Amino acid sequence: MKRDHLSVCKACGEIEHIVARYNGDSNHEQSRKPNDRLACASLSLREQEITLIAHTTTNAGLHEFVAKHVLANYAKKGLCAVDLGSGPGAMASRLHVLGCNVLAVDRTADGFMVGLPHIVIDFDRNDFASQLGPGSFDLITAIEVIEHVESPIGFLRNIRSLLAPTGVAVLTTPNVESLPARAKFFLTGRIRTMDRFSEPTHISPIFWDLLRRQFLPRAGLNVREHLLFPPRSYQLSRKLIAWSFRIAGTFMSNECVFGDNHVFVLEVTH
Repeated sequence: MKRDHLSVCKACGEIEHIVARYNGDSNHEQSRKPNDRLACASLSLREQEITLIAHTTTNAGLHEFVAKHVLANYAKKGLCAVDLGSGPGAMASRLHVLGCNVLAVDRTADGFMVGLPHIVIDFDRNDFASQLGPGSFDLITAIEVIEHVESPIGFLRNIRSLLAPTGVAVLTTPNVESLPARAKFFLTGRIRTMDRFSEPTHISPIFWDLLRRQFLPRAGLNVREHLLFPPRSYQLSRKLIAWSFRIAGTFMSNECVFGDNHVFVLEVTH
């Protein structure tokens, strides 16, 4: 499995630091970026480094993209956060570094490698939110989770139940409407990232139009932000093919033709 050396600098929270330390940079101060806002205290490698086994089916860079473009705007010190589908703990660890009080939740504790509170819950239960506390969380993350559940609307209803009135939920899911996905369906009749060659637990493709017209209103949620990863590009396609699709996508008005993953920031409907 691929190793993901997350930065867990307790003094400044920068993502790149642990990589520098892990690669043998003994001067942590010099490894900081020029625009770091906080001074970084001298910490031992053991205190800073958390080595995690990353999800093999999560696109490389997706966690970093969410952290930089979404969590940087919403994760604040002291917020109550829950990471649904925590896996080994990569996103829960990021939330902890950003100052949140984090609860990690998944269907199993197997492979969880972070010293944070963890609860085992079945996301296919209609009322799993009741086990965590309705209205208890200011920030919810569910990175590549909704496509694994039997009822996406049921999952969204539970997220609505868990959110505090002013809270937000950050969800990602494969983009099954990108140009490469459309081409695959046209040629083979199979859904990209959902066929027999893909992750076998992917059972619920999420379509943008249905999500915003049907799923979210039924769950009592609104879209606050919608991003695509990678922006105006593709990571799962070969370079030449991705380049051809990028050119073709510039002539199309549908925003979902780009990106391999949706990133949604959701809020409660008032």
